[in-house]
Amino acid sequence: MDSEKVCKQIELFIQEMIKTSNTKGLIVGLSGGIDSSVCAALAVRAIGKEKVLGLIEPNAKLDPAYEEDARELAKQLGIEVKKIAITDMVAAFISNADVEIAKNQLALGNVMARLRMVVNYAYANHMNYLVLGTGNKTEFLVGYVTKYGDGGVDFEPCGGLYKTQIRLLAKHLNIPEKIIMKPPSAGLWVGQTDEGEMGITYDTLDMILLSKEKGYSKEQILEELKIEESLIDKVDKMIKNSEHKRKMPPILELDL
Repeated sequence: MDSEKVCKQIELFIQEMIKTSNTKGLIVGLSGGIDSSVCAALAVRAIGKEKVLGLIEPNAKLDPAYEEDARELAKQLGIEVKKIAITDMVAAFISNADVEIAKNQLALGNVMARLRMVVNYAYANHMNYLVLGTGNKTEFLVGYVTKYGDGGVDFEPCGGLYKTQIRLLAKHLNIPEKIIMKPPSAGLWVGQTDEGEMGITYDTLDMILLSKEKGYSKEQILEELKIEESLIDKVDKMIKNSEHKRKMPPILELDL
């Protein structure tokens, strides 16, 4: 992959989105992870540091190191950063929700992701900015995204890149090594990691997805990658079960 060529394509895309929407800048949710770091760096290259606002939105259970890394990245890029903790918002929800929902780790994690989306858009509306998505192709294909949470954005500049390609771009953009090497996490609960939750590494997942993109059969993938058949079945199931996340809500066309 020609990383600089990819960067320039993404920069032009970002510039076009700003121009056609008649907005003034971009909101980027900074998690301290590789995806948001790469997207923030590309945003700065595209429209300048003065027009990019980074939002850090921790909850009480988030490892403080994530905020530290996000601030370090923001300082390196020279962008303004604001911290809006969602801890009290989550607590308010828990105190009013059914006990069963409050105890459901996945449901509560998705609430946190959606609260961050609410914060992002509050600032975007106030400043006439767009909300920059920080997702990647791997996550979209298998549905590892919260509907109307981290998936609630105005556009996805890196949505055409697999996770492993994001790593290459991160090195090209001089993202701090500790961010690149950090286990990816959505920061939803203590000890949560993307790979642990999905039950598969990004390296293996990307190889399977890329093989499918090339039109390889299941037998060819097994022969080429030397992996267990159950992993391919897992990926197939993830793709099928998350199809609704990649589509607009269906609208019934009535015969009036």
